Amino acid sequence: MKARQPLIAAVLLTVAMATAWAQDTVIYHIDNTAAQATKGLRNMRNHLDVDPSAKITVVTHADGIDFLMEGAKDAAGNPYASLVSALVARGVRFEICEITLRNRNLKREQFVQEAEFTPSGVVRATKLQKQGFAYIKP
Repeated sequence: MKARQPLIAAVLLTVAMATAWAQDTVIYHIDNTAAQATKGLRNMRNHLDVDPSAKITVVTHADGIDFLMEGAKDAAGNPYASLVSALVARGVRFEICEITLRNRNLKREQFVQEAEFTPSGVVRATKLQKQGFAYIKP
């Protein structure tokens, strides 16, 4: 029995590594709300519908942070908040660039509560890509 324990441990480790490796890790990069937010949110929903185990991080900066502001609506007048909340409930992370906040004289309190903040959107996107995240710009 003792001789089989290392073999069983090796098999379990291999299965665990294969499962972790198979999980999609994706960064959605949004820097223009008008052109990318609605399309990107739909893409994320579809992505999770097909692969519910995907790990998605949305990095926003410049004009791309606007859809995460309290009360933000798309061109048709539909609020973004409900789409964002539904995606957060499915594990999506939304990160806002703090450099953009400073440059635009905005405060964290002006954004939906689900939003997280990162010192630099561009640096965050770079670091996630170096960690193996696929890059999508809707």
